[in-house]
Amino acid sequence: MTERDVALTVAGSDSGGGAGIQADLKTIEAHGVFGTSALTSVTAQNTRGVEAIEDVPAETIAAQISAVADDFAVSAAKTGMLSSAAIIETVADSLAEHEFPLVVDPVMVAQSGDRLLAAEAETVLKEQLLPQATLVTPNLPEAAVLTDMEIEDEDDMRAAAAAIAADGPDAVLVTGGHLHEDELVDVLATDGETHTFRKARRDTDDTHGSGCTISAAIAAELAGGATMPAAVEHAERFIDRAVRYGLAVGSGDGPVNHLAGLYDDAARADVLDDVRALVETIEENEIDALVPEVGLNVAVATPYAMDGDDVAAVDGRLHRTADGVAAVGCPRFGTSDHVARSLLAAREHDHSVVAAATVRLDDAVAEAVTDQFDAVEVDRTIQSDSDSTGESRSESAVWAVEQAMDDRETVPDAVFDRGAVGEEVICRLFAASPVVLEERLLALADAI
Repeated sequence: MTERDVALTVAGSDSGGGAGIQADLKTIEAHGVFGTSALTSVTAQNTRGVEAIEDVPAETIAAQISAVADDFAVSAAKTGMLSSAAIIETVADSLAEHEFPLVVDPVMVAQSGDRLLAAEAETVLKEQLLPQATLVTPNLPEAAVLTDMEIEDEDDMRAAAAAIAADGPDAVLVTGGHLHEDELVDVLATDGETHTFRKARRDTDDTHGSGCTISAAIAAELAGGATMPAAVEHAERFIDRAVRYGLAVGSGDGPVNHLAGLYDDAARADVLDDVRALVETIEENEIDALVPEVGLNVAVATPYAMDGDDVAAVDGRLHRTADGVAAVGCPRFGTSDHVARSLLAAREHDHSVVAAATVRLDDAVAEAVTDQFDAVEVDRTIQSDSDSTGESRSESAVWAVEQAMDDRETVPDAVFDRGAVGEEVICRLFAASPVVLEERLLALADAI
């Protein structure tokens, strides 16, 4: 038998499946925690908005919480949509007798702009539920309502977190998705300290359910025994991936991808196998002419890759030897910064690009890739001195990809440059699968 930590979500239902209790349960289960629930409201909702709301009777809400807590060893709980003063009072009373950590997501307004919390219930929320909370997770509009403050910068976020904490919760996480154009800033106030979390803003409208998801991820981590800063740090990474790979379903703003991390973990063994297969092909075929002096490398990304730790490549690269091309080390994740950064830069423009290789460049290779593939040559010499000063080889790789994508909709099959002072000549191949990358390597080797 396998024992599992248990978390409870007390929230409303989203018939569209992207937010509310559906998002909570997906997120909790994605963390390996068993999810239980108490339904507070039923909404007729989709990606365009909320069409109807029907509250569950208070006594039924209390009965759900009691049924779960009496039978399961609940180790953390979270609340979401509590649409009336009566429901908030019921939930506060029902949870007061339990000592497990409680995350309160003060859901007031849907992403579509629809009001989900009656104005008269705000006082009850602040006076009865917030004092019980281990953590409260308001976004900027909600923090502004709770504090009657204008929040325009990070100092305001810290002040708002302190003001909300004064109402009794142990910690406050103010999420600042609406603060900066190119950066998301969240501020956590806990144990007298402030922690700031920064993420790049993703160019997507598919963020429905992001607030529910981050609070559920924190609750799941707390259920597993994580400290508050560690739980929040994990949840920040979790939501970053979920938003980056949001789902374009429905005709409005789609939901975040609650299971992206789970699917990504499941794919890691297959990705290593893909790199091994590429290495075997390279070692068994005569492609010595494609191996640069610094070595050739191949890389494959997991389907929901976020950084170099999600890209597998050959440790030490492949080099020419007296017996042919051979790999120095084994395929590993996080081992090749250069080819990984190239691949990740390409995936910023097209998530379907999952494989890459770095090969030698000379006139023959340049002619072959131009004839056979959709190839772009970039001029390294136009890079400004300020950009190139102190630039690492991996940063140079990102620059080349971004330069190649200028005025393009699709990622090229090949990006090559003839180098500059201190920069080697190199050709980078990209493909939507390891099989296609293998075909391109063999075709290029045959051509030269």
